[in-house]
Amino acid sequence: MNALCFIGHSTMRPSARFLISRTSKSFLGSAKQPLRSNRTHSSLANAGRPAPATIITPRPPLPAAGFKTYRLMSTIFHPGFAPPPIAFANRGSYGVASRAVVVRQQHSTSVETRVNEGNFERIYVQNGNAASAKPLVVERIDKDENIREVVSVEEGDSNLRNPEGIEIVSPRKEESDIEKEAWKLLNDAVVRYCGSPVGTVAANDPGDKTPLNYDQVFIRDFVPSALAFLLRGEGEIVRNFLLHTLQLQSWEKTVDCYNPGQGLMPASFKVSTVTLDGDNTEEVLDPDFGESAIGRVAPVDSGLWWIIMLRAYGKITGDYTLQERVDVQTGIKLVLNLCLADGFDMFPSLLVTDGSCMIDRRMGIHGHPLEIQALFYSALRCGREMLAVNDGSKNLVRAINNRLSALSFHIREYYWVDMKKMNEIYRYKTEEYSLDATNKFNIYPEQIPMWLMDWIPEEGGYLIGNLQPAHMDFRFFTLGNLWSVISSLSTPKQNEAILNLIEGKWNDIVGHMPLKICYPALENEEWRIITGSDPKNTPWSYHNGGSWPTLLWQFALACIKTGRIELARKAVNMAESKLVADRWAEYYDTRNGKFIGKQARLYQTWTIAGFLTSKVLLENPEKASLLFWEEDYELLEMCVCALSKSSRKKCSRVAAKSQILV
Repeated sequence: MNALCFIGHSTMRPSARFLISRTSKSFLGSAKQPLRSNRTHSSLANAGRPAPATIITPRPPLPAAGFKTYRLMSTIFHPGFAPPPIAFANRGSYGVASRAVVVRQQHSTSVETRVNEGNFERIYVQNGNAASAKPLVVERIDKDENIREVVSVEEGDSNLRNPEGIEIVSPRKEESDIEKEAWKLLNDAVVRYCGSPVGTVAANDPGDKTPLNYDQVFIRDFVPSALAFLLRGEGEIVRNFLLHTLQLQSWEKTVDCYNPGQGLMPASFKVSTVTLDGDNTEEVLDPDFGESAIGRVAPVDSGLWWIIMLRAYGKITGDYTLQERVDVQTGIKLVLNLCLADGFDMFPSLLVTDGSCMIDRRMGIHGHPLEIQALFYSALRCGREMLAVNDGSKNLVRAINNRLSALSFHIREYYWVDMKKMNEIYRYKTEEYSLDATNKFNIYPEQIPMWLMDWIPEEGGYLIGNLQPAHMDFRFFTLGNLWSVISSLSTPKQNEAILNLIEGKWNDIVGHMPLKICYPALENEEWRIITGSDPKNTPWSYHNGGSWPTLLWQFALACIKTGRIELARKAVNMAESKLVADRWAEYYDTRNGKFIGKQARLYQTWTIAGFLTSKVLLENPEKASLLFWEEDYELLEMCVCALSKSSRKKCSRVAAKSQILV
């Protein structure tokens, strides 16, 4: 790369030695224009001088026609210039001049924020003089050996894995040969943009001649990769990923139904090289919002995963400056406003179409699928934790609190089934018209499938896959149930019951390769009608009852939270040797997960990363507490029904609280 690409690289690596400050008119570009690497020459004549304070101003009006620009959240720059890194007054070693950051961790989920600035629209960059920066001295204590060591970090230290700070990782045992191979494969899957790592491809099989979109970086797929890197102390790639996907976020309100809505995050992106005048080329990030996907469905879960990943980055690295940036704050708001927008739906759960999440094909999950509700709940809690509370966000924070309260009650009360609830549904009366109706959704007992009669255990229960008027999807969806445990969407009592069910139905849900994406599979006429005779989602394959080893890390996290760590070890040990022999397959087929999926990609990155993240979490269970949420008892006191002036509202919150406060 030439010097021009270095300028683009500085977007992600703020230099400790100089800060470019530039005043120019700002222009707003098109939301659909690919993000371009920085190629315009700029003068570095003032590189050695102290940089003046820079004010980040609100977004300016639309540009005149003919200008090619790309956009950052708060200030819009010409393509030749990267935005100055944002620092906060009174942040000590968080200043721009220092490359080191104090490692700190907070577990609060209260509305209070770490952003203290009163005016969200103006953030001042101070302490730009690199000459006054001093090396950071860190006292490191090895827990196992009780060895105390003083480490001096110089400004230009090239050994820093994280350009924003230092992650002190506790000692761990020597990696096995399988883990070494997995780390090598994960590093080989890294995608670089203008010299900087920005993500990992979905699959990296050298023998695959038709990769389709598996050669792209997916937000959903990158989550386990991000956690693996973060837990290893490598934060640069995650920070770059978060910022670049933020720049690709759709900003413009549209009326054309084929354009993404405001705030939508892309499903994936790829790094492409385009030819300019003569022999010159440049790299661009080309996002996919679903317009190229099979089925042309916009990804609902991408923005939710992005917010969850942003919180995880801060928790693990201790670097909260990223989430406090004005552009990142705006990105959080856009995602949550999109999810909280009023519509025709009466439920607090999020209404979506088929194919909008990990199950990205027609599988009968349209409506209010559990997976989306669990991720939605997690993103709301993350947003409440990270948002700066001020005049511009207080209404959003209030809406988040109201939705959290209503959503948790709705899922816990109406999605939960165990033997007791099944007996109640079996004796439901129908066609009830009143505010006091027991069968609120007019569920007909004849909907209870025959397989469930014998399958539901005496001890244990789970959250059903979907709930709509006159319809309950009784299938067990693993991701939705595991993430409900992780996020505390389900009650502590329900968390235990979900793990009890998985343990009791081990052969059905785990089998020979963890874990079934859903149970049971759609078969015969039901498969033909619901999937449209999808040849990839045949019974016990792919999303229709296939086994996905990437779910291991979420299973490990849920087991650690509920004190069932041996259950997670059993699943990881079962998968370990088989994954290597099967070349890290994407998914497995058959009722017990014995065979590699008939269309499964090999060297699937999130299979590799899911395994590595599981291993690290099991070896360092204390790290898991940074990634899950405990029960928020304040939500139980914030009944959204009590906030309404309507006398027609009637709430059974007392009954819900009785299930939790035991």
